[in-house]
Amino acid sequence: MIRTVIAAAAVALVAPAAFAADLPYESAPADYAAPAQGYSWSGAYLGAQAGYGWSKSKNKNTPDTKPNGGIVGAYAGYNYQFDGSPVVVGVETDFNYDGGDDRKSGVRTTIRTDKKWNGATRARVGYAFDKFLAYGAGGVAYADQKVSASSGAVAGHDSKTAVGYTVGVGAESAVTDNVTARVEYRYTDYGSDKFNIAGTKVKSSTTENRLMGGVAYKFNNMW
Repeated sequence: MIRTVIAAAAVALVAPAAFAADLPYESAPADYAAPAQGYSWSGAYLGAQAGYGWSKSKNKNTPDTKPNGGIVGAYAGYNYQFDGSPVVVGVETDFNYDGGDDRKSGVRTTIRTDKKWNGATRARVGYAFDKFLAYGAGGVAYADQKVSASSGAVAGHDSKTAVGYTVGVGAESAVTDNVTARVEYRYTDYGSDKFNIAGTKVKSSTTENRLMGGVAYKFNNMW
């Protein structure tokens, strides 16, 4: 009887271990790897740009002028891309040298329009496709404008800082993590100003279509 009890106990102890040994082996789950993060447009940037502007100045009672010319300048701004979203918002300002000028002669009057510098402060809203950004922008534009006129022996000139609005669209691409390149179209209306030339008021209003290209350095986002 004792031997029978001992044998039964041994079988009860060994059988579960043998059964477990026959079960298929499953390795421990590997450590979870987080998915790689996409490119972020958030951060401050500083860039240089160049392009060309096609302008038209409507001058009351004198010939209209087209002060077209090259534009070279710099821009700076800040973008913020919402977490987990392709939406990018930002603000940007630029300042440029403007080489636009034109002269027209009428029956009795010759008039000339010069544009020496311009700038703008704009809000931007864009949609990001990883390292590619399509955006629209709009804001306040300002520019120096000089109008000169002569009629017979009478001649003079006057300058104003014109203020108006600007709207545009653009496309930007991240060349590296810190370098971006872009192309942009912009329409600007500088409004109307009255120029006092040799005691005569000359009213002039200027609009512009502009195509620009730029390269910027994007600083690492610290917020």
